[in-house]
Amino acid sequence: MVFSSSLFLLYFLPLFLIVYYAAAKPYKNFVILFFSVVFYAWGAPKFIFVLLATTFLDFYLVRWMDKSPTQLIRRLLLIMSVSINIGLLFYFKYCNFFIDNINVVFNAAGIKEITFLKVILPVGISFYTFETITYVADVYRRVHKPLTNFWDYQTYIILFPKLIAGPIIRYHDIAGQITDRSANENIDNKLTGFYRFCIGLGKKVLIANVVGAYADEVFNSDYNTLATSSAWLGILAYTFQIYFDFSGYSDMAIGIGKMIGFKFPENFNNPYVSQSITEFWRRWHITLGAWMRNYLYIPLGGNRVDSKSRLYFNLWIVFLASGFWHGASWNFLFWGAYHGTFLILDRLFLHDFYKRIGKFLSTLLTFLIVMTGWIFFRVEHFTDAILYITHLFSFSGNNAVAVDRELISILIIALLFSMFVYFEKGEKIQQAVYFGAYSLNKHFIMFFAAGLLFVLSLASVTSTGFNPFIYFRF
Repeated sequence: MVFSSSLFLLYFLPLFLIVYYAAAKPYKNFVILFFSVVFYAWGAPKFIFVLLATTFLDFYLVRWMDKSPTQLIRRLLLIMSVSINIGLLFYFKYCNFFIDNINVVFNAAGIKEITFLKVILPVGISFYTFETITYVADVYRRVHKPLTNFWDYQTYIILFPKLIAGPIIRYHDIAGQITDRSANENIDNKLTGFYRFCIGLGKKVLIANVVGAYADEVFNSDYNTLATSSAWLGILAYTFQIYFDFSGYSDMAIGIGKMIGFKFPENFNNPYVSQSITEFWRRWHITLGAWMRNYLYIPLGGNRVDSKSRLYFNLWIVFLASGFWHGASWNFLFWGAYHGTFLILDRLFLHDFYKRIGKFLSTLLTFLIVMTGWIFFRVEHFTDAILYITHLFSFSGNNAVAVDRELISILIIALLFSMFVYFEKGEKIQQAVYFGAYSLNKHFIMFFAAGLLFVLSLASVTSTGFNPFIYFRF
């Protein structure tokens, strides 16, 4: 079940909100937990038992770890818990990748291939695995005490608004909200949460889906004969698709959370206005960046290392891991290494270069670097990605994918909204809509605008069968 489906919009979400608001305070978490289990089981009925079993095991391992009198036992229990979660992630997400590559080597050496059943990936496994690790690691570091109520822990892990596409939320960021959200459960938050949900829904359905249909047509065509103009339009369409799809999902998650009293961290901050790859990663998938920094980069030594070469190595390893987190293929590994390399180049000389060429050119150059990187994210095979890139500059090929007025209009809208805060006035408008205080008149305007977005999005969802979920693989 995805947020932008008619099933979710017309049945699941309204029923959940009715039951949640009607429930007495002691039962609200049970309502969340029940609907979260149904939400996940609807699309992955077999894997819900894996999720429930691991949360049960982790809860008691962490409590045991916290009560252990010796550092050795605490460390062993930490390793056990992390190993179980990473082991499950490895099995479900990376087993196929490694066995396929081992078989390539075996074939070359004349050795019989390993035969195995293809492993199906449980939706959202990367997100809830990372959240589990934050909980275990932070209890081990004594950042916070473990939960005493098993059902509260399951609520934190399985909370459906952020279960399958984030944001990745560290436990201590919402620890108090798990047990008591009364301070945030007011009519203002319910309304502004609804507005935020509708904005995200509009991003996903009215922008991402439209440009995504064209991107799919281009990327599913024959790259050998692909026209240069279509290659550029295809990757531009995908660049906007992945942003508005994923940021739209984050907005919807934040909005639902706000409607039920949770305050989730922001996950995107207009990444395409960035003037360097370093800035891009402060604005793109913010919660993943924070996770990588706290649980991988800092343990590797972070900035507190003896040499610049070790610092650059740490950066590169972190982004190599980030690429592999996104998907089990060589293209994702290359995509991570690609971004890691530009982060190192920023520190070596690009920051100074960007200052010399000015804001506009540095933003344009960064956008082109990011857009080129998305080719490796979108194309399945490395050689095909290289072939696609050559057609961006070859000015050859006669296979031009047809373009209509709707696509051009949505691409212009996507460009305007993705660059909205490039100017100070746009930044002020965004701050007022997302974070500013609401007067009665402002509520009236936003309720009308959000309602219109909801109706238009619902009409689009019900009239077309194209409603992809890019982050399904995670």
